[in-house]
Amino acid sequence: MDSIDSRRGVTRRGILRAAFGGSALLFAPATTVAAPAGFDAWREAFQAKARAHGISDQTYRSVMGGLEPDMSVFQKMRKQPEFHEQVWQYINRRVSDWRIIAGKEALRKNQALFARIEKDFGVERGTLLALWGVESAYGDPLVQQNHMRPVFPALAALAWNEPRRRAYWETELINALKIVQRGWSTPQEMRGSWAGAMGHTQWMPEVWLNVGFDYNGDGRVSPFGKPDDALGSTARYLVNRGKYHRNEHWGYEVRASGASSSQASRSYAAWANAGVTRADGQPFPQPNASAKLWTPVQGGPSFLLGPNFYSVRSYNPSMNYALAICHLGDRILGGGPFIQPFPGSERALTLAEVQEVQTRLTRAGFDTGGTDGRVGNDTMKAVKDFQQKVGLPADGYAGLKVLARLRGG
Repeated sequence: MDSIDSRRGVTRRGILRAAFGGSALLFAPATTVAAPAGFDAWREAFQAKARAHGISDQTYRSVMGGLEPDMSVFQKMRKQPEFHEQVWQYINRRVSDWRIIAGKEALRKNQALFARIEKDFGVERGTLLALWGVESAYGDPLVQQNHMRPVFPALAALAWNEPRRRAYWETELINALKIVQRGWSTPQEMRGSWAGAMGHTQWMPEVWLNVGFDYNGDGRVSPFGKPDDALGSTARYLVNRGKYHRNEHWGYEVRASGASSSQASRSYAAWANAGVTRADGQPFPQPNASAKLWTPVQGGPSFLLGPNFYSVRSYNPSMNYALAICHLGDRILGGGPFIQPFPGSERALTLAEVQEVQTRLTRAGFDTGGTDGRVGNDTMKAVKDFQQKVGLPADGYAGLKVLARLRGG
């Protein structure tokens, strides 16, 4: 396979990890929100820089001519909601009933694609399904319609008027122009987050250019439409950059009495000899494969983590993110909840219960952005506002305590 990085320093989606992974970089207050004069002059001057990077005048004029900057991106940067989730809340929200049900349906509709990816790259279908579900709700067009915006006005605003990261945003704007020039997409199709991430697995323009490849053979690379390019490219990323091990599971929940987290990598057989066993009582299927022991919270579940867990972590550096992805993948394929609960945790709400929370919140005047059983920022903000009103700890978590209070309990 070709190398996934055409130059050093390319990460899975660059700045997007900051946007969705908890970094303060994009959440810091912007210098200004109102649009100052001068965009037209900047656009005229920037054409020379784009030309120096191979962008034709025709492409530049067709995309940038008449474009107005989307100044609302600075409000988004400044007003991102903050929620402080415990590990079990983080897991429950991502390994939701809706994602498990929708993941099974996504697999049913794309059996041939996942079989091909497993054959070509050896990446388990559960892992890719979970990444797809967490990143874009399995490519749901309603997510594109309700939560995505044209990326060129957003990137232009940031390239023009975000001085702390101007060089980065200028580069991403040029990357987006290259995508149009190559005929891979159009400005109208290129809708994404306010930071510019697009499609099934949320690619920034740089990732689109340097990580994506044409897996369905239609002559272009695209994270939109059919999921083939997005999922095939993500699988290749996990293999090339994440060093994914073919035909090896990510790890297992274990019982590790007396043992603690360890960076030491041992074979599963060695761990078993030390008294570490699978929580479900089953044997380790590959006793010679290696793993590390991790207990996220003292008193909660412990895990033996193989190389493929860390391959998922190369996609997003959060240990909790990787655990949520790996667990969601197992649940979609029929696995059960963790056997050892996290201290102080409660079970995740069912799909019907989440919808009840959303319906009751909406009736009470708290806008959840819909009642589809998916918990996004709108629902979390509505929950947090309700919690503050009734005197509950305001963590934004839609759980059993919130449901009970909404029911009048």
